[in-house]
Amino acid sequence: MPEIVPFKGILYNSELRFKASGLICPPYDVISEELQQQLYRSSPFNAIRLELPLESDPYTAAASRLREWLHDGELKKDPVPAIYPYFQTFKDSEGNTHTRSGCFAAMRLYEFAEKKVLPHEKTLSGPKADRLNLFRKTKTNISSIFGLYADASKAADDLLKAFAETHEPIVDALFQGVKNQMWRITDTQLINQIQNSLMERSVYIADGHHRYETGVNYRNECAAANYEHTGQEAYNFILVYLANIYDEGLLIFPIHRLVHSLEGFDAAGLKRRLQEFFAVTELHDRAALKAFLDCEPSTYAYGVVTSGNVYGISLKTDPSPLLDSSRPEALKRLGLVLLHDLVLGRLLGISQEAMAKQSNLLYVKDDREVFESVASGQVQVGFVVKPTTVEQVLAVSETGEVMPQKSTFFYPKIMTGLLFNPLE
Repeated sequence: MPEIVPFKGILYNSELRFKASGLICPPYDVISEELQQQLYRSSPFNAIRLELPLESDPYTAAASRLREWLHDGELKKDPVPAIYPYFQTFKDSEGNTHTRSGCFAAMRLYEFAEKKVLPHEKTLSGPKADRLNLFRKTKTNISSIFGLYADASKAADDLLKAFAETHEPIVDALFQGVKNQMWRITDTQLINQIQNSLMERSVYIADGHHRYETGVNYRNECAAANYEHTGQEAYNFILVYLANIYDEGLLIFPIHRLVHSLEGFDAAGLKRRLQEFFAVTELHDRAALKAFLDCEPSTYAYGVVTSGNVYGISLKTDPSPLLDSSRPEALKRLGLVLLHDLVLGRLLGISQEAMAKQSNLLYVKDDREVFESVASGQVQVGFVVKPTTVEQVLAVSETGEVMPQKSTFFYPKIMTGLLFNPLE
Protein backbone atom coordinates (compact mmCIF):
# COMPACT_ATOMS: atom_id res chain seq x y z
CA MET A 1 0.00 0.00 0.00
CA PRO A 2 1.08 3.60 -0.39
CA GLU A 3 2.63 5.07 2.73
CA ILE A 4 -0.16 5.98 5.17
CA VAL A 5 0.69 8.26 8.09
CA PRO A 6 -1.07 10.18 10.86
CA PHE A 7 -1.16 13.96 10.54
CA LYS A 8 -1.97 17.07 12.57
CA GLY A 9 -5.42 17.87 11.27
CA ILE A 10 -7.03 21.28 11.33
CA LEU A 11 -10.46 21.03 13.00
CA TYR A 12 -13.17 23.40 14.15
CA ASN A 13 -12.85 24.25 17.82
CA SER A 14 -14.74 22.13 20.33
CA GLU A 15 -17.58 24.65 20.69
CA LEU A 16 -18.24 24.87 16.95
CA ARG A 17 -18.01 21.09 16.57
CA PHE A 18 -21.23 20.81 18.60
CA LYS A 19 -22.87 22.59 15.65
CA ALA A 20 -21.10 20.52 12.99
CA SER A 21 -24.32 19.78 11.09
CA GLY A 22 -24.22 23.41 9.96
CA LEU A 23 -20.51 23.38 9.16
CA ILE A 24 -19.99 20.47 6.78
CA CYS A 25 -20.68 20.34 3.05
CA PRO A 26 -20.28 17.89 0.15
CA PRO A 27 -17.23 18.09 -2.14
CA TYR A 28 -17.19 20.91 -4.67
CA ASP A 29 -18.16 18.87 -7.73
CA VAL A 30 -21.63 17.90 -6.49
CA ILE A 31 -22.69 21.29 -5.10
CA SER A 32 -25.38 23.12 -7.07
CA GLU A 33 -25.74 26.90 -6.96
CA GLU A 34 -28.88 26.49 -4.87
CA LEU A 35 -27.10 24.27 -2.33
CA GLN A 36 -24.11 26.62 -2.29
CA GLN A 37 -26.39 29.51 -1.27
CA GLN A 38 -28.15 27.32 1.28
CA LEU A 39 -24.86 26.28 2.87
CA TYR A 40 -23.70 29.89 3.01
CA ARG A 41 -26.82 30.73 5.00
CA SER A 42 -26.39 27.79 7.38
CA SER A 43 -23.34 29.27 9.18
CA PRO A 44 -20.72 32.01 8.71
CA PHE A 45 -18.18 29.22 9.27
CA ASN A 46 -19.57 26.55 6.94
CA ALA A 47 -16.80 24.77 5.01
CA ILE A 48 -18.45 25.81 1.72
CA ARG A 49 -16.68 29.16 2.27
CA LEU A 50 -13.37 27.32 1.84
CA GLU A 51 -14.39 24.59 -0.58
CA LEU A 52 -16.41 26.67 -3.05
CA PRO A 53 -16.49 30.39 -2.14
CA LEU A 54 -18.93 32.76 -3.85
CA GLU A 55 -16.38 35.56 -4.28
CA SER A 56 -15.13 36.54 -7.74
CA ASP A 57 -11.65 35.37 -6.68
CA PRO A 58 -12.62 32.24 -4.74
CA TYR A 59 -9.05 31.06 -4.16
CA THR A 60 -7.83 34.24 -2.48
CA ALA A 61 -11.08 34.40 -0.50
CA ALA A 62 -10.66 30.82 0.75
CA ALA A 63 -7.02 31.40 1.75
CA SER A 64 -7.81 34.65 3.54
CA ARG A 65 -10.74 33.07 5.36
CA LEU A 66 -8.68 30.04 6.40
CA ARG A 67 -5.99 32.27 7.91
CA GLU A 68 -8.63 34.37 9.66
CA TRP A 69 -10.39 31.38 11.19
CA LEU A 70 -7.08 29.95 12.42
CA HIS A 71 -6.05 33.30 13.86
CA ASP A 72 -9.39 33.91 15.58
CA GLY A 73 -9.66 30.36 16.93
CA GLU A 74 -12.62 29.00 14.97
CA LEU A 75 -10.12 26.46 13.62
CA LYS A 76 -7.43 24.71 15.65
CA LYS A 77 -4.53 22.54 14.53
CA ASP A 78 -4.17 19.30 16.45
CA PRO A 79 -1.00 19.31 18.56
CA VAL A 80 -0.06 15.69 17.79
CA PRO A 81 -0.46 13.54 14.66
CA ALA A 82 -3.60 11.42 14.51
CA ILE A 83 -5.64 9.08 12.36
CA TYR A 84 -9.34 9.90 12.34
CA PRO A 85 -11.95 7.11 12.11
CA TYR A 86 -14.99 8.27 10.14
CA PHE A 87 -18.30 6.37 9.97
CA GLN A 88 -21.35 7.32 7.90
CA THR A 89 -24.78 5.85 8.67
CA PHE A 90 -27.48 6.17 6.02
CA LYS A 91 -30.49 4.54 4.39
CA ASP A 92 -30.63 3.24 0.84
CA SER A 93 -33.53 3.80 -1.56
CA GLU A 94 -35.37 0.82 -0.08
CA GLY A 95 -35.11 2.15 3.49
CA ASN A 96 -32.38 -0.23 4.67
CA THR A 97 -29.82 1.22 7.10
CA HIS A 98 -26.08 0.91 6.39
CA THR A 99 -22.92 2.14 8.10
CA ARG A 100 -19.75 2.65 6.06
CA SER A 101 -16.59 2.57 8.17
CA GLY A 102 -13.18 3.98 7.35
CA CYS A 103 -10.64 6.56 8.44
CA PHE A 104 -8.91 9.76 7.42
CA ALA A 105 -5.12 9.71 7.12
CA ALA A 106 -2.38 11.34 5.06
CA MET A 107 -1.29 9.26 2.05
CA ARG A 108 1.93 9.71 0.14
CA LEU A 109 1.40 10.82 -3.45
CA TYR A 110 2.54 8.56 -6.30
CA GLU A 111 2.40 8.74 -10.06
CA PHE A 112 -0.20 6.32 -11.43
CA ALA A 113 2.59 4.53 -13.32
CA GLU A 114 3.98 3.37 -9.98
CA LYS A 115 0.84 1.19 -9.53
CA LYS A 116 0.45 2.00 -5.84
CA VAL A 117 -2.56 4.24 -6.37
CA LEU A 118 -4.89 3.28 -9.23
CA PRO A 119 -7.59 5.38 -10.95
CA HIS A 120 -10.73 4.23 -12.72
CA GLU A 121 -12.04 7.46 -14.26
CA LYS A 122 -10.82 10.05 -16.77
CA THR A 123 -10.08 13.55 -15.54
CA LEU A 124 -10.73 16.92 -17.16
CA SER A 125 -8.36 19.89 -17.30
CA GLY A 126 -10.85 22.46 -15.97
CA PRO A 127 -11.49 20.93 -12.54
CA LYS A 128 -7.77 20.19 -12.10
CA ALA A 129 -6.85 23.82 -12.82
CA ASP A 130 -9.53 24.95 -10.37
CA ARG A 131 -8.33 22.69 -7.55
CA LEU A 132 -4.66 23.51 -8.21
CA ASN A 133 -5.41 27.19 -7.69
CA LEU A 134 -7.08 26.32 -4.39
CA PHE A 135 -4.07 24.21 -3.34
CA ARG A 136 -1.66 27.02 -4.21
CA LYS A 137 -3.56 29.71 -2.32
CA THR A 138 -4.64 27.79 0.79
CA LYS A 139 -1.69 25.36 1.02
CA THR A 140 -4.24 22.99 2.50
CA ASN A 141 -6.30 19.97 1.48
CA ILE A 142 -9.79 21.35 2.02
CA SER A 143 -11.54 18.12 0.99
CA SER A 144 -10.48 14.49 1.02
CA ILE A 145 -10.10 11.97 -1.74
CA PHE A 146 -11.81 8.59 -1.27
CA GLY A 147 -9.60 5.51 -1.52
CA LEU A 148 -10.49 1.82 -1.44
CA TYR A 149 -8.34 -1.14 -0.44
CA ALA A 150 -9.07 -4.86 -0.30
CA ASP A 151 -8.66 -6.84 2.93
CA ALA A 152 -10.98 -9.79 3.45
CA SER A 153 -9.71 -10.21 7.03
CA LYS A 154 -11.01 -6.72 7.91
CA ALA A 155 -8.11 -6.18 10.32
CA ALA A 156 -8.13 -2.36 10.17
CA ASP A 157 -11.94 -2.28 10.20
CA ASP A 158 -12.01 -4.25 13.44
CA LEU A 159 -9.48 -1.93 15.08
CA LEU A 160 -11.40 1.18 14.04
CA LYS A 161 -14.76 -0.21 15.16
CA ALA A 162 -13.38 -1.36 18.51
CA PHE A 163 -12.03 2.16 19.13
CA ALA A 164 -15.32 3.77 18.12
CA GLU A 165 -17.29 1.51 20.44
CA THR A 166 -15.26 2.64 23.46
CA HIS A 167 -14.81 6.35 22.71
CA GLU A 168 -17.13 9.28 22.10
CA PRO A 169 -16.90 10.85 18.63
CA ILE A 170 -15.39 14.30 18.39
CA VAL A 171 -17.81 15.11 15.55
CA ASP A 172 -21.40 13.91 15.28
CA ALA A 173 -23.23 15.67 12.45
CA LEU A 174 -26.34 15.03 10.37
CA PHE A 175 -26.42 16.19 6.75
CA GLN A 176 -29.20 15.36 4.30
CA GLY A 177 -30.19 12.29 6.28
CA VAL A 178 -26.65 10.93 6.65
CA LYS A 179 -25.11 10.66 10.12
CA ASN A 180 -21.41 11.58 10.07
CA GLN A 181 -19.29 10.59 13.06
CA MET A 182 -15.54 11.11 13.47
CA TRP A 183 -13.08 10.11 16.16
CA ARG A 184 -9.41 10.91 16.83
CA ILE A 185 -6.72 8.24 17.42
CA THR A 186 -3.37 9.49 18.74
CA ASP A 187 -2.15 6.29 20.42
CA THR A 188 1.02 5.42 18.48
CA GLN A 189 0.73 1.69 19.19
CA LEU A 190 -2.80 1.54 17.80
CA ILE A 191 -1.81 3.69 14.82
CA ASN A 192 1.06 1.28 14.10
CA GLN A 193 -1.35 -1.65 14.24
CA ILE A 194 -3.65 0.07 11.71
CA GLN A 195 -0.70 0.92 9.44
CA ASN A 196 0.64 -2.64 9.59
CA SER A 197 -2.76 -4.11 8.75
CA LEU A 198 -2.84 -2.01 5.57
CA MET A 199 0.62 -2.86 4.28
CA GLU A 200 1.06 -4.47 0.85
CA ARG A 201 -2.32 -3.27 -0.40
CA SER A 202 -3.00 -1.03 -3.36
CA VAL A 203 -5.33 1.95 -3.09
CA TYR A 204 -8.03 2.39 -5.72
CA ILE A 205 -9.47 5.87 -6.11
CA ALA A 206 -13.23 5.72 -5.65
CA ASP A 207 -13.78 9.47 -5.73
CA GLY A 208 -11.52 12.50 -6.05
CA HIS A 209 -9.50 11.73 -9.19
CA HIS A 210 -9.12 15.43 -10.00
CA ARG A 211 -7.97 16.24 -6.48
CA TYR A 212 -5.47 13.38 -6.48
CA GLU A 213 -3.88 14.40 -9.79
CA THR A 214 -3.86 17.99 -8.55
CA GLY A 215 -2.04 16.81 -5.43
CA VAL A 216 0.65 15.20 -7.57
CA ASN A 217 1.04 18.36 -9.67
CA TYR A 218 1.20 20.54 -6.56
CA ARG A 219 3.80 18.26 -5.00
CA ASN A 220 5.92 18.48 -8.14
CA GLU A 221 5.68 22.26 -8.13
CA CYS A 222 6.67 22.50 -4.48
CA ALA A 223 9.52 20.01 -4.85
CA ALA A 224 10.96 21.92 -7.83
CA ALA A 225 10.87 25.18 -5.88
CA ASN A 226 12.41 23.72 -2.72
CA TYR A 227 16.16 23.16 -3.08
CA GLU A 228 16.12 21.37 0.30
CA HIS A 229 13.32 18.98 -0.71
CA THR A 230 13.54 15.71 1.24
CA GLY A 231 10.31 13.92 0.31
CA GLN A 232 9.02 14.14 3.87
CA GLU A 233 7.37 17.54 3.56
CA ALA A 234 3.61 17.73 4.09
CA TYR A 235 3.02 18.52 0.41
CA ASN A 236 4.21 15.00 -0.45
CA PHE A 237 0.99 13.66 1.10
CA ILE A 238 -2.74 14.11 0.50
CA LEU A 239 -5.79 13.84 2.74
CA VAL A 240 -7.45 10.49 2.10
CA TYR A 241 -10.44 8.62 3.45
CA LEU A 242 -9.79 4.88 3.28
CA ALA A 243 -12.48 2.19 3.25
CA ASN A 244 -12.32 -1.56 2.76
CA ILE A 245 -14.14 -2.99 -0.27
CA TYR A 246 -15.33 -5.77 2.04
CA ASP A 247 -17.07 -3.30 4.36
CA GLU A 248 -20.78 -4.08 4.42
CA GLY A 249 -21.64 -0.39 4.24
CA LEU A 250 -19.77 0.25 0.97
CA LEU A 251 -22.39 0.82 -1.72
CA ILE A 252 -22.19 2.01 -5.33
CA PHE A 253 -25.30 3.55 -6.83
CA PRO A 254 -25.92 3.67 -10.60
CA ILE A 255 -25.81 6.84 -12.68
CA HIS A 256 -28.50 6.86 -15.35
CA ARG A 257 -28.33 8.48 -18.80
CA LEU A 258 -30.72 11.07 -20.25
CA VAL A 259 -30.58 11.91 -23.97
CA HIS A 260 -31.79 15.27 -25.22
CA SER A 261 -31.63 17.65 -28.20
CA LEU A 262 -31.08 15.00 -30.88
CA GLU A 263 -32.29 16.15 -34.29
CA GLY A 264 -34.86 13.84 -35.85
CA PHE A 265 -35.15 11.59 -32.80
CA ASP A 266 -37.70 8.84 -33.38
CA ALA A 267 -38.64 6.68 -30.37
CA ALA A 268 -40.28 4.00 -32.49
CA GLY A 269 -37.26 3.89 -34.79
CA LEU A 270 -34.93 3.51 -31.81
CA LYS A 271 -36.98 0.57 -30.56
CA ARG A 272 -36.76 -1.16 -33.95
CA ARG A 273 -33.00 -0.71 -34.04
CA LEU A 274 -32.62 -1.97 -30.48
CA GLN A 275 -34.55 -5.13 -31.41
CA GLU A 276 -31.73 -6.05 -33.81
CA PHE A 277 -29.42 -6.58 -30.84
CA PHE A 278 -31.59 -6.89 -27.74
CA ALA A 279 -34.49 -8.91 -26.44
CA VAL A 280 -37.10 -6.25 -25.66
CA THR A 281 -39.60 -6.67 -22.82
CA GLU A 282 -42.60 -4.33 -22.63
CA LEU A 283 -43.08 -2.99 -19.09
CA HIS A 284 -45.70 -0.88 -17.37
CA ASP A 285 -43.92 1.37 -14.91
CA ARG A 286 -40.86 2.10 -12.77
CA ALA A 287 -41.55 -0.76 -10.37
CA ALA A 288 -41.74 -3.27 -13.23
CA LEU A 289 -38.48 -1.93 -14.66
CA LYS A 290 -36.75 -2.26 -11.31
CA ALA A 291 -37.96 -5.86 -11.03
CA PHE A 292 -36.73 -6.57 -14.56
CA LEU A 293 -33.21 -5.26 -13.88
CA ASP A 294 -33.02 -7.00 -10.49
CA CYS A 295 -33.86 -10.35 -12.05
CA GLU A 296 -31.88 -10.00 -15.28
CA PRO A 297 -28.48 -11.72 -14.87
CA SER A 298 -26.90 -10.16 -17.96
CA THR A 299 -24.41 -7.33 -17.53
CA TYR A 300 -25.78 -5.92 -20.77
CA ALA A 301 -29.31 -5.21 -19.54
CA TYR A 302 -30.88 -1.76 -19.37
CA GLY A 303 -34.15 0.07 -18.95
CA VAL A 304 -35.39 2.34 -21.74
CA VAL A 305 -37.92 5.10 -21.01
CA THR A 306 -39.53 7.12 -23.81
CA SER A 307 -42.70 9.20 -23.91
CA GLY A 308 -45.49 6.75 -23.05
CA ASN A 309 -43.31 3.63 -23.17
CA VAL A 310 -41.11 1.66 -20.78
CA TYR A 311 -39.21 -1.47 -21.72
CA GLY A 312 -36.33 -3.57 -20.54
CA ILE A 313 -33.67 -4.71 -22.96
CA SER A 314 -31.09 -7.48 -22.67
CA LEU A 315 -28.39 -8.22 -25.24
CA LYS A 316 -29.26 -11.32 -27.28
CA THR A 317 -26.11 -11.51 -29.41
CA ASP A 318 -22.42 -12.09 -28.75
CA PRO A 319 -21.04 -8.77 -27.41
CA SER A 320 -17.53 -9.33 -28.84
CA PRO A 321 -18.18 -8.00 -32.41
CA LEU A 322 -19.88 -4.94 -30.94
CA LEU A 323 -16.93 -3.88 -28.77
CA ASP A 324 -13.45 -2.57 -29.54
CA SER A 325 -11.24 -5.68 -29.62
CA SER A 326 -8.29 -3.71 -28.25
CA ARG A 327 -10.05 -3.07 -24.97
CA PRO A 328 -9.13 -5.16 -21.89
CA GLU A 329 -11.63 -7.85 -20.93
CA ALA A 330 -12.45 -6.00 -17.70
CA LEU A 331 -13.77 -3.07 -19.74
CA LYS A 332 -15.61 -5.26 -22.24
CA ARG A 333 -17.56 -6.79 -19.35
CA LEU A 334 -18.92 -3.40 -18.28
CA GLY A 335 -22.51 -2.81 -19.29
CA LEU A 336 -21.88 0.93 -19.59
CA VAL A 337 -19.20 0.37 -22.24
CA LEU A 338 -21.67 -1.43 -24.51
CA LEU A 339 -24.37 1.14 -23.80
CA HIS A 340 -22.04 3.99 -24.77
CA ASP A 341 -20.49 2.29 -27.80
CA LEU A 342 -23.51 0.57 -29.31
CA VAL A 343 -26.62 2.40 -28.15
CA LEU A 344 -25.53 5.98 -27.56
CA GLY A 345 -22.76 6.06 -30.16
CA ARG A 346 -23.79 3.75 -33.00
CA LEU A 347 -27.60 3.77 -32.79
CA LEU A 348 -28.17 7.34 -31.64
CA GLY A 349 -25.10 8.92 -33.21
CA ILE A 350 -23.82 10.74 -30.13
CA SER A 351 -20.08 11.32 -30.44
CA GLN A 352 -17.60 10.76 -27.61
CA GLU A 353 -16.97 14.51 -27.58
CA ALA A 354 -20.68 15.26 -27.23
CA MET A 355 -20.91 12.76 -24.37
CA ALA A 356 -17.97 14.38 -22.57
CA LYS A 357 -19.42 17.86 -23.06
CA GLN A 358 -22.94 16.65 -22.20
CA SER A 359 -24.17 18.25 -25.45
CA ASN A 360 -26.81 15.53 -25.79
CA LEU A 361 -26.37 13.63 -22.56
CA LEU A 362 -27.20 14.27 -18.92
CA TYR A 363 -26.54 12.10 -15.89
CA VAL A 364 -28.88 11.53 -12.93
CA LYS A 365 -28.56 9.35 -9.86
CA ASP A 366 -32.23 8.65 -9.15
CA ASP A 367 -34.25 6.61 -11.64
CA ARG A 368 -37.30 8.66 -10.65
CA GLU A 369 -35.64 11.60 -12.42
CA VAL A 370 -35.46 9.53 -15.59
CA PHE A 371 -39.22 9.04 -15.63
CA GLU A 372 -39.95 12.63 -14.58
CA SER A 373 -37.61 14.15 -17.18
CA VAL A 374 -39.07 12.08 -20.01
CA ALA A 375 -42.65 12.78 -18.91
CA SER A 376 -41.98 16.53 -18.78
CA GLY A 377 -40.51 16.54 -22.28
CA GLN A 378 -37.12 17.76 -21.07
CA VAL A 379 -35.41 14.70 -22.55
CA GLN A 380 -36.16 12.37 -25.44
CA VAL A 381 -35.14 9.05 -23.94
CA GLY A 382 -33.73 7.84 -20.65
CA PHE A 383 -31.58 4.78 -19.99
CA VAL A 384 -31.75 3.17 -16.56
CA VAL A 385 -28.61 1.19 -15.78
CA LYS A 386 -27.42 -1.30 -13.22
CA PRO A 387 -24.86 -0.17 -10.63
CA THR A 388 -21.20 -0.85 -11.30
CA THR A 389 -19.82 -3.31 -8.75
CA VAL A 390 -16.75 -2.74 -6.59
CA GLU A 391 -15.16 -5.78 -8.20
CA GLN A 392 -15.57 -4.20 -11.63
CA VAL A 393 -13.98 -0.95 -10.40
CA LEU A 394 -10.95 -2.86 -9.12
CA ALA A 395 -10.66 -5.01 -12.24
CA VAL A 396 -10.66 -1.98 -14.54
CA SER A 397 -8.24 -0.06 -12.32
CA GLU A 398 -5.74 -2.91 -12.42
CA THR A 399 -5.70 -2.84 -16.24
CA GLY A 400 -4.56 0.79 -16.25
CA GLU A 401 -7.66 1.75 -18.27
CA VAL A 402 -10.53 3.97 -17.18
CA MET A 403 -14.30 3.56 -17.21
CA PRO A 404 -16.78 5.64 -19.21
CA GLN A 405 -17.63 9.01 -17.72
CA LYS A 406 -19.96 8.87 -14.70
CA SER A 407 -19.68 5.13 -14.15
CA THR A 408 -19.82 5.12 -10.37
CA PHE A 409 -21.53 6.99 -7.55
CA PHE A 410 -20.21 5.97 -4.17
CA TYR A 411 -22.87 6.98 -1.68
CA PRO A 412 -22.74 8.89 0.55
CA LYS A 413 -20.12 11.47 -0.44
CA ILE A 414 -17.23 12.10 1.94
CA MET A 415 -18.11 15.35 3.69
CA THR A 416 -15.88 18.40 3.65
CA GLY A 417 -15.34 20.33 6.89
CA LEU A 418 -14.78 17.48 9.31
CA LEU A 419 -11.07 18.28 9.16
CA PHE A 420 -8.48 19.83 6.85
CA ASN A 421 -4.91 18.80 6.05
CA PRO A 422 -2.18 21.50 6.07
CA LEU A 423 0.40 21.17 3.30
CA GLU A 424 3.14 23.29 4.88
